Amino acid sequence: MWLVTLLLLYSLQEVHSEDVGSTRLYFVNASLQRLTYSSSVGVSLPCPAGGTPTAILRWYLATGDDIYDVPHIRHVHANGTLQLYPFSPSAFNSYIHDNDYFCTAENQAGKIRSPNIRVKAVFREPYTVRVADQRSMRGNVAVFKCLIPTAVQEYVSVVSWERDTVSIIPANRFFLTSFGALYISDVQKEDALSTYRCITKHKYSGETRQSNGARLSVMDPTESSPSILDSFLAGEVRAGLSVELPCIAAGYPSPTVRWLKDGRPLPSDAHWTRRLTGLTISDLRQEDSGSYVCEVTNSFGSKEVSGALYVIDPLRVTLSPKSLKTGISSTLFFTCAVEGSPEYTVAWYRNTDPIIPDQHISIQGPHNDTLQITAAQKSHSGAYQCFASRKGHTAQDFSIILLEDGTPRIVSSFSERVVAPGEPFSLMCGAKGAPPPSITWTLDDEPVVRDSAYKTSQYTLSDGLTVSHVNVSSPAIRDGGVYRCAARNSAGSAEYQARINVRGSPRIREMRDITAVAGRNTFITCRVIGYPYYSIKWFKDGMLLPDNHRQVVYENGTLRLSDVQKGMDEGTYLCSVLIQPQTSIDQTVHVTVKVPPLIQPFDIPSTSVGKLMYIACVVSSGDMPIRITWHKDGQLIVPGSASGVGIETKEFMSSLQISKVTLKHNGNYTCIASNAAATVSWERQLIVTVPPRFVVQPNNQDGIYGKAGVLNCSVEGYPPPKVMWKHAKGIGNPQQYHPVPLTGRIQIMGNGSLLIRHVLEDDRGYYLCQASNGVGSDISKSMVLTVKIPAMITSHPNTTMAIKGQVKELNCTARGEQPIIIRWERGDTVIDAERNPRYSITINKKGDEVISTLKLKPAERGDSVFFSCHAINSYGEGRGLIQLTVQEPPDPPELEVREVKDRSMNLRWIQRFDGNSIITSYDIEYKNKSDTWDHKYTTRNISPTNNQANIVELHPACVYSIRMYSFNKIGRSQPSKELTISTEEAQPDGPPMDVILHPMTSQSIRVTWRAPRKELQNGVIRGYQIGYRENGPGSNGQYSIVEMKATGDSEVYTLDNLKKFAQYGVVVQAFNRAGTGPSSSEINATTLEDVPSQPPQNVRAISVTSDEAVITWAEPPRLTLHGVLKGYRVVFWSLFPDGEWGEMQNITTTREQVELRGLEKFTNYSVQVLAYTQAGDGVRSNVLYIQTREDLPGPPAGIKAVPSSPSSVVVSWLPPHKPNGVIRKYTIYCSSPGSGQPAPSEYETNPEMLFYRITHLTRGKQYLIWAAAVTTAGRGNISEKVTVEPAGKAPAKILSFGGTVTTPWMKEIRLPCSSVGEPTPTFKWTKDSEYTAIPVTVDGQRQILSNGTLVLRSVKAEDSGYYTCTATNTLGFDTIIVNLLVQVPPDQPRLTVSTTSTSSITLAWIPGDNGGSSIRGFVLQYSVDNTEEWRDVFITSTERSFRLDNLRCGTWYKVKLAAKNSVGSGRISEIIEAKTHGREPAFNKEQPLLTHINSTHAGLNLQGWTSGGCPITTLLLDFRPKGTWAWQSLKANATAQLFLSELREATWYELKMKACNSAGCGNQSSQFATTDYDGSTIPPINSAQEDRDDVKKLFSIGSPVILVTLGVALLFIIRKKRKEKRLKRLRDAKSLAEMLISKNNRSMDTPVKGPPQGPRLHIDIPRVQLLIEDKEGIKQIGEDKAAAPVTDSEFSQSVNPQSFCTGVSLHHPALIQNTGPLIDMSDIRPGTNPVSRKSVKSAHSSRNRYSSQWTLSRPGQSQSTASARTLTSDWRTMGSHGITATESDSYSASLSQDTDKGRNSMVSTESASSTYEELARAYEHAKLEEHLQHAKITITECFISDSSSDQMTTGTNDPADSMTSLSTPSETGLCRFTASPPKPQDYDRGRPTNVAVPIPHRANKSEFCNLPLYMKTDPFFRKQAELHDPCPAVPPREASIRSLAQRAYHTQGRHMTLDPSKQQALTLGNSGLASLGVSSGTATLPQRTLTMPSSNPAATASTSSTSSNPTGSSTKMGGSRDSLLENSSSALGRLQKQGVGAYSKSYTLV
Repeated sequence: MWLVTLLLLYSLQEVHSEDVGSTRLYFVNASLQRLTYSSSVGVSLPCPAGGTPTAILRWYLATGDDIYDVPHIRHVHANGTLQLYPFSPSAFNSYIHDNDYFCTAENQAGKIRSPNIRVKAVFREPYTVRVADQRSMRGNVAVFKCLIPTAVQEYVSVVSWERDTVSIIPANRFFLTSFGALYISDVQKEDALSTYRCITKHKYSGETRQSNGARLSVMDPTESSPSILDSFLAGEVRAGLSVELPCIAAGYPSPTVRWLKDGRPLPSDAHWTRRLTGLTISDLRQEDSGSYVCEVTNSFGSKEVSGALYVIDPLRVTLSPKSLKTGISSTLFFTCAVEGSPEYTVAWYRNTDPIIPDQHISIQGPHNDTLQITAAQKSHSGAYQCFASRKGHTAQDFSIILLEDGTPRIVSSFSERVVAPGEPFSLMCGAKGAPPPSITWTLDDEPVVRDSAYKTSQYTLSDGLTVSHVNVSSPAIRDGGVYRCAARNSAGSAEYQARINVRGSPRIREMRDITAVAGRNTFITCRVIGYPYYSIKWFKDGMLLPDNHRQVVYENGTLRLSDVQKGMDEGTYLCSVLIQPQTSIDQTVHVTVKVPPLIQPFDIPSTSVGKLMYIACVVSSGDMPIRITWHKDGQLIVPGSASGVGIETKEFMSSLQISKVTLKHNGNYTCIASNAAATVSWERQLIVTVPPRFVVQPNNQDGIYGKAGVLNCSVEGYPPPKVMWKHAKGIGNPQQYHPVPLTGRIQIMGNGSLLIRHVLEDDRGYYLCQASNGVGSDISKSMVLTVKIPAMITSHPNTTMAIKGQVKELNCTARGEQPIIIRWERGDTVIDAERNPRYSITINKKGDEVISTLKLKPAERGDSVFFSCHAINSYGEGRGLIQLTVQEPPDPPELEVREVKDRSMNLRWIQRFDGNSIITSYDIEYKNKSDTWDHKYTTRNISPTNNQANIVELHPACVYSIRMYSFNKIGRSQPSKELTISTEEAQPDGPPMDVILHPMTSQSIRVTWRAPRKELQNGVIRGYQIGYRENGPGSNGQYSIVEMKATGDSEVYTLDNLKKFAQYGVVVQAFNRAGTGPSSSEINATTLEDVPSQPPQNVRAISVTSDEAVITWAEPPRLTLHGVLKGYRVVFWSLFPDGEWGEMQNITTTREQVELRGLEKFTNYSVQVLAYTQAGDGVRSNVLYIQTREDLPGPPAGIKAVPSSPSSVVVSWLPPHKPNGVIRKYTIYCSSPGSGQPAPSEYETNPEMLFYRITHLTRGKQYLIWAAAVTTAGRGNISEKVTVEPAGKAPAKILSFGGTVTTPWMKEIRLPCSSVGEPTPTFKWTKDSEYTAIPVTVDGQRQILSNGTLVLRSVKAEDSGYYTCTATNTLGFDTIIVNLLVQVPPDQPRLTVSTTSTSSITLAWIPGDNGGSSIRGFVLQYSVDNTEEWRDVFITSTERSFRLDNLRCGTWYKVKLAAKNSVGSGRISEIIEAKTHGREPAFNKEQPLLTHINSTHAGLNLQGWTSGGCPITTLLLDFRPKGTWAWQSLKANATAQLFLSELREATWYELKMKACNSAGCGNQSSQFATTDYDGSTIPPINSAQEDRDDVKKLFSIGSPVILVTLGVALLFIIRKKRKEKRLKRLRDAKSLAEMLISKNNRSMDTPVKGPPQGPRLHIDIPRVQLLIEDKEGIKQIGEDKAAAPVTDSEFSQSVNPQSFCTGVSLHHPALIQNTGPLIDMSDIRPGTNPVSRKSVKSAHSSRNRYSSQWTLSRPGQSQSTASARTLTSDWRTMGSHGITATESDSYSASLSQDTDKGRNSMVSTESASSTYEELARAYEHAKLEEHLQHAKITITECFISDSSSDQMTTGTNDPADSMTSLSTPSETGLCRFTASPPKPQDYDRGRPTNVAVPIPHRANKSEFCNLPLYMKTDPFFRKQAELHDPCPAVPPREASIRSLAQRAYHTQGRHMTLDPSKQQALTLGNSGLASLGVSSGTATLPQRTLTMPSSNPAATASTSSTSSNPTGSSTKMGGSRDSLLENSSSALGRLQKQGVGAYSKSYTLV
């Protein structure tokens, strides 16, 4: 049920609503509200309204008068278009030509009207426009305004401006404002040479006018306050538009402009634009309204302009509802919503008529914006319009309202149905009506009340349908019956009913009696409830109904009585319901019938005034009582004397009596009768007649042509008389009258008068006014209308031409009422022919016309003006306007040269006056300067539209004379002023000759050629452009261009950065100042081969056997070979289990496969493949890993067998050196010789067990034990056989093995020492030092387990060494020695720069010590010098050089390198700096800066810039007129020629140019002067006054700048001088170093053989690296000995073949007291201790390193009390007579706490230079090469290595650098100097606070204790037995000076002898030189003395007492000629020389 209801609702919503109808009205263009047109053109105005179906269109005046047609003046077309024809000024009629019109559209929907349209005609008025001359200062703004007469200002606008007859295009300095002004900014002198004109155009007539020519006077700037040139006023502007508020001022200095709005600075907004012309506001908004102020200010004053701006938002009207269809009596509301600016008025119209409020209509709201209609009537239908108006602007909207009979009608309903009790049901009823009806429900005529049983609802849909529901949720029997829905509104009602049967016992509800009206229909319902029942029957008076045709019984039991009759139908009715076949129920109802009254019809006859009138109204039937009343015109008649009416009423009749009829008794009379049944009426009209009579009679009248006239005639009578007008043409007796046609022009007014709105000549004649109304006879009266004609001009020429000097006549024809006077005017002046003999006037009459002639004798140029003739009579005035133009030949053009080129010139001219005739052409004549004009060349018939021309086919560098003519229709002008010009150079016409290509490298080709032929050069060849392109597949074919300057007749250039092994085509072009010539023919060449850039592809490796593998690959891509492929190289190396790499090997082949044989078995290999060409090896492929197959293992590396009991032995062994696979098990063999057993016993153990206990042996019997390893390939070779005998008591034996153990640092390592023996052995671990074995102490780092294993945690480099484990019991001991090698990160590489180019830097390096592990690769980092953005490059371990590509040209770069091994990354190398080639640009002084200068342009020669090797990226130009402040800036292309345009004429300019590339910027400045407008030059500026002014300004502003600049320049010069001096020393130092290298150098790879060859020196510039190689050794001296030279004869080559060096280890108690404890670097930086090796089979060589560092301070002048150390350097040379010349330098040593920072600071070149200065001084002193080593300042690190060592390790100086340090490769005896300046904070109060201390790496007891063990057994030390105990018990950190490294040398038998006078200074402590056997002979070698104050004053005396001990033997120097350092001690007094400002440097000697 509910679903059915929902579906029914949906179907109702889908019902199509009724529209107002297809009839509609609309507007086409409602915005048209003003129309202005030219009287000479006319206009057509379509009606802006329309409708569908086609509407009737009518035009009205704003007064409401209809539009009438006026012949030839106005006409309304059938389609509604209003046309106004052209007319003469004398025919002007403001009623027609200047009035408000509106148009209406009308159809069935209603009638709408357009807004008023103002139609205005504009006459052709004579006017002239002018431009006034202006004055302006140079650099200011000039304002020209076009002055237009006020009378035509509204219609005339400025369309353009001309400068010398050439239209001005707004750009650069010229601006055209929206209001027609011309602004010229930055006024120049050249602006005064031109004339300026404005061109105007009439908006409606289209006429154009040209103003006079105005001039601009340009003055030099003078200081002045601002003056306003143009300003703005208050005004209104519509929103959405743009407005320009002009504000421009002049003054000097140029004033600044500030805008304010409402007193506040103008905020920043996108739609506010500040321009030179003022303030432009775009897209105006309401909030832009306000007061605007423009303030202009300079240093001399200020002015302001203010004005108010009102932004008007256009009115917009919306009327709602738009359309409405409703019923009569509805209440309607209209809302008129107005948007836009306020202060508007609202007017309402219905069908174009103004709405007047009445009892139904009211207008409400604050703006009358609401219209209400109550109880709407049919007459209220139509179109409603709302008009909103404000200041002439109107907006409207309309709505169509349709009122109809809105009686409700039922459109949807319910049907009869049967329901069970409790079954819910819903009833729906839908009705429509106007207004929407309300619906009520009844059940059996009883209202349905909404309660719990009944739910009712009602709503109205959008289409007006009202829907109501009754829902019964639980029906009972009582809820059955007839349900009726009744729809009612103000227009009526409608009903619908149907029965709803509820099952149950039937019964009849009580029925009420019914009253019926006779003659109408009545329904009687039998109110049966319950169901089912069989039938319902009706009975009356016992008769079954129906019994006649008026009775109907419906199926539902309802009885209808039609046309009820009182006698027949009144009575009692019985309803009988049959509920069972034999059972029925019944109930009665009584019907009473009432009869309504019936009036007999009557009529009222017409009557006349004064007669009697009787009217009777009789009711013929109806129930009594009956009431009768009378109404007149709807109003109740009240009888009495006032109305003159009497009424007499009886029971069923009434009479109306009028005793004297008057006109007021006219009207409609109604008789109304009513009773209880109904009310009826009868209405008739009473007419009282009066005959017509004249109120105003017509009289004769005069009418004026074109004006309105009224012919009076007024009548009265009743009925109102009808007036008819008739017309008879002619003034004589009227012949025949004809009805006057009534049109819009002629109308009969309401009073009967005839209105002629526009009198014509045809309207003259007799007129008859006739009136009649059917009462009596007609009346009539005639009159005569005379038409008077005003004076008017009927014929005259609008424009006419005259030839200058000839006579000209002007004619004018006039007509009108005589007499007529004709007057002539010239412009605004009346012509008086009697006073001016040039004019004569004649008048002739022809009929009714008057002809006047004006004669000019002769015509002159000034007569080109407007002439007018005026005709005047008593009735009006007419005017004729004549424009006279006097023509003549044109003035000659003003010619100027704009541009001169090599073969052409550009001319521009200005045509001042065209002779009032269009210029038809121009002729240009030119000739060679030396020729006459008879030999001229002519360019003819140049188009008049051009103002410039190009003369071509000229010869370069020639002088020409030029003149010009202009032509019009009258003739030719005089020749222009003659000009003289010279043509310029031309670009070359020939290509370079003999172009030859020479490939130089794989990426460069050298190009050579010769210059073009001389006759084709066309000037001086400035340079060449070389174009090159790749001629290969994939190339784009475009040339790349490079430029070079010409150097002579033959040229050469090298093309770089080309593709490798590629063919290139090259062309060459020459260029001169004029441009580039033709190119040479393309020549091809191919670059040389290079190495392949990509590796072979698809590299694969297959393991074939245990020692063979096959490698295959594919060829690299062809494009990456860069040459002819020669073959392939396979590089491979092994990877050992401990992480080490094997030796790198390679195989070369031409095939793409190779077999690797002889490989290690079961070993991992790394394989790389590369291709190579003639140029070398290419890129390697990625590393490929392969493992060889397993094979039989090698023998165990060692085996031990020891007795463990009387019947058992324990066997231990080592794994094989070459397992050749995975060890699966071990087999132990045991046999007893002589036992007779055929085979030994075999025992197997798993591979993890490396020992085995063999039991059940026989005591005292010897056994042979051996072992073998087993892999999957089988059993390997057996180990050596050992013999063992079981015993009861066994001495201690160690099962573990000794040997070398390698481990990375910072790891935990376990050294096993398993032992057996009876009794149980004890363990002891010791570590060998140089002179003794030190027991291993157990601490947090070291631990000895119970099984004898030594555990070392976090091992460091110092943990390296030989460890001895001793197992002891009472029967014996056993010992093993383990050599522990700790691997550390690699040392820093030694990085140098090989070569540089413009875009690359090639680096080379020597790796440092690998730290015990193979170097895996390098990390190269680089950055631009002034940044810290480092970029990483990863390099393989085999590379020793690398090229950084794609670098910036001419740029400094910082580079550093680090190596990496299996342990980690090592120390970073020293940062070096290198610069790519290239420098900043520079301008070639031989090149001219300016190529061309004229009055407004200057050409710049940008090709004069040299790039400096780096491409120029930016070129900036600044220029300004001399004497001004503001610079103008430009950016340019360095390869092009640039022209500076729009320069001032005859002005000096300053020019600055700045060219930049990646290397820097170069500057060039100059001055130049533009020429005058005629091409002449100007003198230099030499005005004394200007100079004084400039000097004042420059002095006031520039003095501080000059002082600062001079200071900076002075500092720069001083710095430059120092730098040059320093660089000279550097060059000298480098030259000497290179000389020494060339003399003494030997290969780095050459082993040390034979006698020493001296030092090897290597210097890197600009880095501070002085590398000296020493291939010899030195020795150490004893404890606390003086630094005296000693012999080392004991160190002979036979005894000590190895080379080694020692370092300085210094420690002194005084240093501890002053500076605190020493810093032990050994815990931070790894190092290894040298000890003797007992086994020559050790797998690794020992690496010995000592390290210390000094910082040297140069002593100053002041004294210092702080203890210090002085290092003295002495240089001595032998003179020719044996005299020793000595020079010395002293340095004080102090503690350095930040040595690594000092080292890093040496990155700067300043540091490098300082260091080289020191070295250069040493070189100056050293005259012999053997003195070179004395230039060393400090030994930082030295290394010891025997001959088997291939690399050495260096240390670090900074604890912070230890974890990330890199390493530097070095060789035996390699040392390094580095230097860096100290930090300022290193000094405090004149004394050094940072004291450099040698860093001991271990505790040394004496010089003997410091030696390795194998050195202790040297015979040399045995010879020194007489010395005191060399190893006193001194704590390691509190020892005095342990040893001073002393190295001397001997050369060809030379010996060193000490000066006795210096022996005291050469002693230290308690030991003398005699103990060392030092000779006191003459010193022949230079020496350095290290002087240290003694802590004990007695030490000095003791030293002195022992220093005289003579020694007869000469000290033999060591084998090295290179003494690294000679140390001695001097007196304490040295410290007194220490100054406050100590100058400190740190050097590192490696």
